[in-house]
Amino acid sequence: MTNNDRATLGVAVAGFGWMGRVHTQAYARLLHHYPTLPLVPKLVAVADEVPGRAEEAAAQFGFTEAVRDWRELAANPAVDAVSVTAPNFLHREIGVAMAEAGKHIWIEKPVGLTTSDAQAVADAVATAGVQGAVGFNYRNAPAVEAARDLIAAGEIGPVTHVRVRFFSDYAAHPEGALTWRYEKRRGGSGVLGDLASHGVDLAHFLLGDITSLVADTAIFVPERGRPSGATTAHARAAGGQLGPVENDDYASALVRFASGARGVVEASRVAVGDQNAYGFEIHGTKGAVHWDFRRMGELGLSTGTAYQDQPISTVFVGPGAGEFQAFQPGAANAMGYDDLKVVEAARFVRSIAEKQPYGATLTDAVRSAQALDAMVESASSGRWVSLSASLPSGR
Repeated sequence: MTNNDRATLGVAVAGFGWMGRVHTQAYARLLHHYPTLPLVPKLVAVADEVPGRAEEAAAQFGFTEAVRDWRELAANPAVDAVSVTAPNFLHREIGVAMAEAGKHIWIEKPVGLTTSDAQAVADAVATAGVQGAVGFNYRNAPAVEAARDLIAAGEIGPVTHVRVRFFSDYAAHPEGALTWRYEKRRGGSGVLGDLASHGVDLAHFLLGDITSLVADTAIFVPERGRPSGATTAHARAAGGQLGPVENDDYASALVRFASGARGVVEASRVAVGDQNAYGFEIHGTKGAVHWDFRRMGELGLSTGTAYQDQPISTVFVGPGAGEFQAFQPGAANAMGYDDLKVVEAARFVRSIAEKQPYGATLTDAVRSAQALDAMVESASSGRWVSLSASLPSGR
């Protein structure tokens, strides 16, 4: 089947910062890795309020139209699906509007600022009958999917405890600009929404529902300079007028799972010496499995019957794990971050074509948001907080 024989999917991107670029590149690469997809993405429109940014994106990537107002995407009949890659405070408004306009949405985590925001988008998607994918990309790593399979198969025995860590230094520099990311009104709960949301999703994906938790949070860089203009990524603002950081730099939580396992979820955006140190260590009654995003294609695996003094081996995942074979021919050939977003895009397009969800959905976003809200509540009260059991099982 050639591209000319297949229907096209008109896609648009709302917000063209770094993540908007990543989504766009993922669409552009889709058929390189998934040549038999039943729909062919076509870059129809891009929206960004920063003057000139959408036009630059259109010139570089070939979008047919560039606009300043995201609402024009909702009104455009040539747009079938929208990537929502704007700042957190816009997720709810844009996500709901696109779903109500009949557009499928691929929306970045954490999907708004609270559980209420994520639920509103989930409800809009369900009511409109469109597909909704969420940017929990780390679960797409083939090694993570392989870890999930071996845990489910009982290779390490019943899980006893887990540590999920998401450490980064992107906010460690005291001259980091006071962007929307550090304001409660626009950025929400800080490192909780930015990094801990991924950690919670990995915990759910691998081990099932969290039933209760107790948390602690902290702000370690209390003031930052205000930027003088539009910013990208994690810009500096040396000499800018100082303003208060309103949300947390660090968060940790003790968690209890429905299975009886215990865990720690920890996240920091000011971890000097750690760059994207994301991963987990999971222990069971017979063994253990470890994963580090910086060595994405590897698992540390301990299995056997020795129990005491049992060694950990390094396992390189290959074409039999997750979506690995769509990218590399053999084990130990490296995949990267952007590849995980290509996997996400492929599953989003497949969901639209087959009218059923593949990959992370709005239900996963709501589940993660519930845990984040519980962490905020617990950090304030100093008490254990129970989570709702009303969502479908995370397994």
